[in-house]
Amino acid sequence: MLENWLNTKQGQVFHYKMEKIEYALELLGNPQFAVPVIHVAGTNGKGSTIAFMRQLFQVHGLRVGSFVSPHMVSVHDRICINSQPISDHDFQHYLQKVYDLEQEVATRYEPFRYFEVMVLIMFLYFEAQQPDVALVEVGIGGLLDTTNVVAPALSVITSIGMDHQDLLGSTLGEIAEQKAGIIEESVPVVLGPLCPETTAICRHIALDNQAPVYQFGQEFTYKAGQFSNTDIDLSELVLSLAGHHQEENAAVALQTFLLYMTNIQKDIQPQLIQQALAQTSWPGRLELVAQEPKIYLDGAHNVPAIERLVEFIQVQEEPVTILFSALRRKDFQEMLELLEEKSPHTPLVLTSFAYDGALSEENRQGREYVENYQQFIEDWQSSKQGILIVTGSLYFISEVRRIFKK
Repeated sequence: MLENWLNTKQGQVFHYKMEKIEYALELLGNPQFAVPVIHVAGTNGKGSTIAFMRQLFQVHGLRVGSFVSPHMVSVHDRICINSQPISDHDFQHYLQKVYDLEQEVATRYEPFRYFEVMVLIMFLYFEAQQPDVALVEVGIGGLLDTTNVVAPALSVITSIGMDHQDLLGSTLGEIAEQKAGIIEESVPVVLGPLCPETTAICRHIALDNQAPVYQFGQEFTYKAGQFSNTDIDLSELVLSLAGHHQEENAAVALQTFLLYMTNIQKDIQPQLIQQALAQTSWPGRLELVAQEPKIYLDGAHNVPAIERLVEFIQVQEEPVTILFSALRRKDFQEMLELLEEKSPHTPLVLTSFAYDGALSEENRQGREYVENYQQFIEDWQSSKQGILIVTGSLYFISEVRRIFKK
């Protein structure tokens, strides 16, 4: 029954109602303040940055909570302690609590949305488990996001690009203001590589809040396996995650980790940092799931992410084929046009998947389309030519990934 109750909430239109989540948390005794939180916003790179941070903290002996979305395999994967998903027993226990809570909250407000349920379960679970630090990923935006009820030890903004314009605003400036909404008074903020316009907005908001700023390319750098800030130089760093953009994510994670370890007066060990960065894994982000021929899964679900994928494609020595699907509500035409413009000689094949609102044949607009993506992948594998990159919606990637991770 509880699973059905939760599943009926999937796919609901995202809706901001900060008073509702604050009221719900108050009824629960404000569990969001029970553990130190590092709050992570950004258009792209949030999950990978959290994955790097999680590994960095774990190898240094800290017990780490992490909250990410969407999930790649199971809903339990969203809420982890030391990379271990919440058990089904614990998930059901807290789901029941949130279900019961909804009856009371619904006397004042509308029922919980899916993401609100997840956030409430996460806070209750972390309160009970008491990790040394919790890495909490923003759902959408920042300022009005359901997670923006924490009192963070550090704030992180990985990147700012055009996505979710229907919710966050139609310009980069408006989106930046939403992302920068997680910046709190006197709380240090770590920024990824932002453009001048979004940098100015974030720094202005940080200045207003007297929040120290540490930005990639300014206060810290990463190049050719070398990380540097005013306090430390680290070299011979090798990343396990593919793609140039992962250097930026790793650098943001490392800077955040170093700040936090300084705050809690814990020693760091360079060899453990090397180990952590080399061991980090994050499913569905240029994830190599098959060899000979190579197949990558990459959840490039918006235009900025496609730009990063193109960078990866352009340095491949073997010919690349792209299998793409997305949700119709996303800027999929712009994503496809960008792929065609930047990689004109790369075959592009569209498909659909089992999700309400996914692309269908009527969206092909003259492009090659296959109904059965699994058959296409099998046929492509038997040809053993080049590299196949399966990309687009994270929901699509999650579905395809099950073929390779049975």
